[in-house]
Amino acid sequence: MNKILFSFVLFCLLLSSCSGDNKERVQSAEDSIQVAQATTDSLPLTFSSMDSLTFYPDAMVELFTPLGNQIFKPGKVPFEFNVKNFPLRTSSTSIPRLRMILNGSDPEEYSSPIFQKELTRGTYRVVAYLVDEKGFALKNFGNYVDRDFMVGDSRAFPYSAEPYIAVNFPKNGQILAYGEPLLLDFLILGGDLALDNLKVKVLIGGDSTEVTSPNSIRITNLPKGDHQLRIQLLRKDNKELDGPFSSSTKTVFVR
Repeated sequence: MNKILFSFVLFCLLLSSCSGDNKERVQSAEDSIQVAQATTDSLPLTFSSMDSLTFYPDAMVELFTPLGNQIFKPGKVPFEFNVKNFPLRTSSTSIPRLRMILNGSDPEEYSSPIFQKELTRGTYRVVAYLVDEKGFALKNFGNYVDRDFMVGDSRAFPYSAEPYIAVNFPKNGQILAYGEPLLLDFLILGGDLALDNLKVKVLIGGDSTEVTSPNSIRITNLPKGDHQLRIQLLRKDNKELDGPFSSSTKTVFVR
């Protein structure tokens, strides 16, 4: 009887020891994960140019409606585009390849060149453009078009010959998985970065970079949290442009 009791006590002690070892291993693994994450969070942000512009020099998008400074009644406003030498849908992708931005907002995707959009009173600038299979904006002359129009009793934008910027992505409120790069893609309208001595300044948190080409940008090592991304079109002497769409601000979340 004493031998049985002794064996039972010994078994309990061994079981308790193994359980303690397992807890220590689990705790050690959790500590390693936290250390690895802290190390990643402490890495500096990196900005890298993506030399992956897709060229469709013959692709063209034309805007038939609205006409320049045309006035519509509040409600459904018609949009009619004509796309040449470019398929709006292909067998390799289901992404609609025509996008439209109104007054610097996030782009909306369309698979048809003719549609209507409900709009209230105001003055609008439409930027429409074609995108490749991955959703990047095509940037050859003719791949995009812009125009101003009005809805209801509104005034036209003051005349300005200055260039401006339209952001394809990211979208405002976009959520990224931790470790996923943030991609920035944009168009320059009404000017040329090189010919007009322009640059694009990108700011996020306390980090920034400046570029003088329309290539897309990859931003990596973003820590978890909420981040405000600001994209500015400037003169090379840092002089700001006067137009209402010379800059754009987007908020992204890393979870």
